[in-house]
Amino acid sequence: MQEARLSTRDLACRRGDRVLFRGLSLALKPGEALHVTGANGVGKSSLLRLLAGLARPFAGSVERTGMVGLLDERPALDPEAPLGRALGFWSRIDGDAPCRLAELGLADLLDVPVRYLSTGQRKRAAMARLLGQSAAVWLLDEPLNGLDRDAAALFERLVGEHRKSGGIAVIASHQPFAGERLGQLPLSDYALPDDSLPDHVA
Repeated sequence: MQEARLSTRDLACRRGDRVLFRGLSLALKPGEALHVTGANGVGKSSLLRLLAGLARPFAGSVERTGMVGLLDERPALDPEAPLGRALGFWSRIDGDAPCRLAELGLADLLDVPVRYLSTGQRKRAAMARLLGQSAAVWLLDEPLNGLDRDAAALFERLVGEHRKSGGIAVIASHQPFAGERLGQLPLSDYALPDDSLPDHVA
């Protein structure tokens, strides 16, 4: 795995005519993880997109070292293809890193089109793809949604293993997430006091 580093400095995010949060600085080293909490609309998903480089900050900066993998409600799998073929497409791009299909309960679903998978099955398929990336930085957006208790415990264990191997994880979730020395980031602490858009961000 590549060396993992992730940091922000005075980060601010705007969506439409609102600044969702500002002044957010963090620094994560290999083996560290952060649980981002907050109500719907506070900007959790937007923060992950900024960290992934998929959106530009309104202010501030993001620095990343190592490949980044994002798991969200869009599994990036062809909905018309059987699961095995959809994952095989990415394995040809990402390499042959093990995606642990049996452990994720997917080994018997490889012939099923992705569009027929349940919410939990699609989430586990997205985790299989993330494991196959061998990304150093994991960005997980509501990773436990749609999972039963056993699958949720498996995801928490996989994040722990990722950290032990030197990876970084940022988990945005309104649900509790188990993990040793898991940092907490209440995103509402960085919200503006009103919905107005300032001329600049201090």
